[in-house]
Amino acid sequence: MSLIRRRKAVEKDSKIQKDEDEDKKEKVSGRVKETKAKKRWSCVDSCCWFVGCVCTTWWLLLFLYNAMPASLPQYVTEAITGPLPDPPGVKLKKEGLKVKHPVVFVPGIVTGGLELWEGHECAEGLFRKRLWGGTFGEVYKRPSCWVEHMSLDNETGLDPPGIRVRPVSGLVAADYFAPGYFVWAVLIANLARIGYEEKTMYMAAYDWRISYQNTEVRDQTLSRIKSNIELMVATNGGKKAVIIPHSMGVLYFMHFMKWVEAPSPMGGGGGPDWCAKHIKAIINIGGPFLGVPKAVAGLFSAEAKDIAFARAIAPVFLDNDLFRIQTLQHVMKMTRTWDSTMSMIPKGGDVIWGGLDWSPEDGHVPSKRKQKNNDTRNGDGDTSSKKVHYGRIISFGKDMAEADSSEIERIEFLDAIKGHNVANTTCQDVWTEYHDMGIEGIRAISDYKVYTAGSVIDLLHYVAPHTMERGSAHFSYGIADNLDDPKYNHYKYWSNPLETRLPNAPDMEIFSLYGVGIPTERAYVYKLSPAAECYIPFQIDTAANEGEENGCLKDGVYTVDGDETVPVLSAGYMCAKGWRGKTRFNPSGIRTYVREYNHSPPSNLLEGRGTQSGAHVDIMGNFALIEDIIRIAAGAQGEDLGGDQVYSDIFKWSEKIKLPL
Repeated sequence: MSLIRRRKAVEKDSKIQKDEDEDKKEKVSGRVKETKAKKRWSCVDSCCWFVGCVCTTWWLLLFLYNAMPASLPQYVTEAITGPLPDPPGVKLKKEGLKVKHPVVFVPGIVTGGLELWEGHECAEGLFRKRLWGGTFGEVYKRPSCWVEHMSLDNETGLDPPGIRVRPVSGLVAADYFAPGYFVWAVLIANLARIGYEEKTMYMAAYDWRISYQNTEVRDQTLSRIKSNIELMVATNGGKKAVIIPHSMGVLYFMHFMKWVEAPSPMGGGGGPDWCAKHIKAIINIGGPFLGVPKAVAGLFSAEAKDIAFARAIAPVFLDNDLFRIQTLQHVMKMTRTWDSTMSMIPKGGDVIWGGLDWSPEDGHVPSKRKQKNNDTRNGDGDTSSKKVHYGRIISFGKDMAEADSSEIERIEFLDAIKGHNVANTTCQDVWTEYHDMGIEGIRAISDYKVYTAGSVIDLLHYVAPHTMERGSAHFSYGIADNLDDPKYNHYKYWSNPLETRLPNAPDMEIFSLYGVGIPTERAYVYKLSPAAECYIPFQIDTAANEGEENGCLKDGVYTVDGDETVPVLSAGYMCAKGWRGKTRFNPSGIRTYVREYNHSPPSNLLEGRGTQSGAHVDIMGNFALIEDIIRIAAGAQGEDLGGDQVYSDIFKWSEKIKLPL
């Protein structure tokens, strides 16, 4: 019996040991599985967690913002900075100013809302919903469908078959770009303070994607603007209208002024004195009269300073073929169907923007703060320790951007034979015209080394022949030798101030209002992208930097003074010199004024975008600018405001431009 008991005890101990061993194996196996699971954690999981955290934080902050008393931000701000000044509308109402001249707002590119009127099956349920502006919800819900409906026909520049996207109408078309992000709302609210309402304010909304003349062909927008201005003048006792264009809206209204007086069918048939009868003043805000270099970067590589910076800090999303998203390629494919972008290519060539060895802004020191200077004479200006070749809008390599012109050996690219690219068959969903160039064509572009404003036009025709052929039918970038030449009666010249005359309206005034004191894109250092089938072959070289604290080159972008989008030269030259007095571009001697607003960022986050900003869009909330506009709308003239108000070197730079006037 004792032997049996002993055997059972041994068997029991053996079983217990076996169970313990199995438990250990399960624990080890569990650890291995857990380790493998951790190893399977990918960048996708990290991205999802990051996006989730950002969204959660955003919604929490939004909830707290909406939950707090409306007066709290103002209370905290006043506790930090002292009492806030009265808004311009309140201040001027106390002075006794009242509504007088009707005002017309002309929004710029991308700031006006667009809504869907007809679409494909993927856009079901979006009738009259905003595709552009508002919350941009459809971008995240159905991005491919959104791109498809925001793109225009690549042949006509108009609606693709089965799609109709139209501009939102009324003041709501551009009062806010997105919830909480104002464009015209602050100005509208301040005008309302002195008595303005919808019968004395009109938003001249248009589809900013299509060419200016095509807004009339498709939507009769120019005719509507003409009719509304005539109605407002007639119903306000014959008081002429004050026109307030912003950004690209400045070029659009220049086109309108030529169209409205031109005979039909090309024009509106208003006669040569229409503008003189209906317009008191044109107050241009941030106007890219002579174009902007960032339009070149946008067409060339679908990027600018902001995109280049994003690539530098998060290259995986823009450079790598993550999930085959190919973000920039889709952006390029879409935006190259928007003819309006070609209206902002720099105009005037090397005469205006400079050549290989000179530019009007030579000697600019970006960090130097300016005091108000109304002197229109050519001053001595600033001198920098290192010459910057701003005239070289595109340079392949920092060494080419800095080299003396005698050291640059260029190979003509226009005669280069374009090759073939396998991407033609593998990347149809993101096809761009680069895929028709092949390696030979791409190398030919980089071998030319440096492009000025004059050669940039040839460059764009080479890399985007179909796009530029369509755009060249609507826009021109030269300088007229003889404005009496009948060819300048064509609408393609009407938005270029160097190829057209102002209307015969000697009592009218033209103002150029814009911000200064912010580094603004002027030229770029490029490099070839890593070889890949479906990528854009060129990109801004973010490794190119000046190395000096006050340098003009940062992350591959040379900057000058401006409003962060439009350089001073483009915004100010025409009113500072090109139209000043009686010139061949201004034969009736319309009075012109330059009013600059020195940028001052908000002192704290609760101030939002600030009331003294000079940034391209934020300036629409600048109290000093709004006050000037209200005074003009209420009857003041340029001299009543004090004439020119200048902080930059615009008059000095203008004198360097040897353009026969």
